[in-house]
Amino acid sequence: MTIHATPTSALAQELAAHTGRFTDKSFDWNAFPSNAGFDELARAQMRYIGAGGSPKVGDSSTLKPDNFTLSLIYKEPGKYAACHSHEIEESFLIIEGVLTVGWEKDGEVVEVRLGPKDMILNAREIGHGFRNDGVTPVLMSISVDVGKPLPPVYHYHPKEHPSELARSFGAAPGKTLPFDRNGEHPLQKLMARYVVRHNELPTIWEDAGFTRKVYVGPGGIEHDTCRKEMLGIPSRVGVKPYSRDVEEAFLVLEGSLTVGWEENGEHVETELGPRDLVKTPAGRRHWFRNNSAGPATVWSVIGSATAGEIAYRAA
Repeated sequence: MTIHATPTSALAQELAAHTGRFTDKSFDWNAFPSNAGFDELARAQMRYIGAGGSPKVGDSSTLKPDNFTLSLIYKEPGKYAACHSHEIEESFLIIEGVLTVGWEKDGEVVEVRLGPKDMILNAREIGHGFRNDGVTPVLMSISVDVGKPLPPVYHYHPKEHPSELARSFGAAPGKTLPFDRNGEHPLQKLMARYVVRHNELPTIWEDAGFTRKVYVGPGGIEHDTCRKEMLGIPSRVGVKPYSRDVEEAFLVLEGSLTVGWEENGEHVETELGPRDLVKTPAGRRHWFRNNSAGPATVWSVIGSATAGEIAYRAA
């Protein structure tokens, strides 16, 4: 079979320019200069939207951020990230493996273990770190809820603190508490508001034939930054075009998804596979459809937590 190239319209070129292909990208093992020289801190970043917590803001293969960044982080067993904080919220969505996340305040730490499709929204100005205590690598999606975040502020880095203290996120022996939604410690109570278990979220069935689980937004973590949802789209299900007044990103976790754009009567579309992403700008009419035989699982990040509800219509 011979595949012939066909001319593409300006709209099709724009859609392609807003698409991040997993196979076109590489993991960057030098994304975080503060880790240099510390093998136990090694992690790799794949940037889709913006640079996140990395200073590599000039990566031309990365989509321009508006209200959030989005990247993948790969962490091998035994490695950890030193305790740090941001001026804005940062979410970790686990895709593969099990991750231990610790929050620190006044030398005390609360740790939670997150599995696939679990998420934590790390609160602003709260020291947090993460560690892979398992036997398999961790792959997760990180979103920082501002387009250009300030550099992280490190609290317990092995450059300045004993490695044992840095690895425990700043907790001395006996100062680590487990995550407990009913715990009485102030840090336990705070973290309980920001941890999302996939299996505990209600499943919302849309009349258009697909499901939503709201992680951040009405029905999930009530917040003032970005909305985050997980979509379950059965085979042969799609929706008619709609638009938002903020940007919306779809990252395919499982299966495949066709995303289309509409402008002045023209329709263009592209098919996404696992780890592929499309970022749709504010105001652009767009739709999605699952043309494959199996279901699709899609992570959706929307540029405002107050984005209005969409009345999805079946295509």
